[in-house]
Amino acid sequence: METLGLGKYFEDLAVGQKFRTIGRTIFEADIVNFVTCTGMTEVLFTNLEFLRTESDIKERLAPGALVYSFAEGLLVHATMQHTGFAFLNMELNIENPVFAGDTIHVEFEVTEARLSKSRPGRGLVRTRNVVMKQDGKVALVYTPLRMIKCRSAKAA
Repeated sequence: METLGLGKYFEDLAVGQKFRTIGRTIFEADIVNFVTCTGMTEVLFTNLEFLRTESDIKERLAPGALVYSFAEGLLVHATMQHTGFAFLNMELNIENPVFAGDTIHVEFEVTEARLSKSRPGRGLVRTRNVVMKQDGKVALVYTPLRMIKCRSAKAA
């Protein structure tokens, strides 16, 4: 019986290939839970009076780390279950703020794909991940390099 929701193998990820995830709305509760859980209790995220009177940003702001984390969650469900083995590095740029009530999705393109020299049955895949808001604005861009299982390693 086929199992649904499994990730893509190295062989399924060719340079130039593009994908898009489903969307996810960022709720006020997500922001409160994230900043509490991580200890990111900066007034920018926890003090509405500060936002109203002192900040250039007046809306309920989501930390960039939350947006990145939610983007990764969207990608895990779409591409990495049982096939993703390691997150090796990335560059991340925040382009625009995300606020409570915004909906994000990830558009990503494979920019590098090569077999691992040190780990047989594994490939290294870099993607350019663009986190988009419902209004068409880019929230953030990051370029992870991941170690991915090769299909041939499935049988081993």
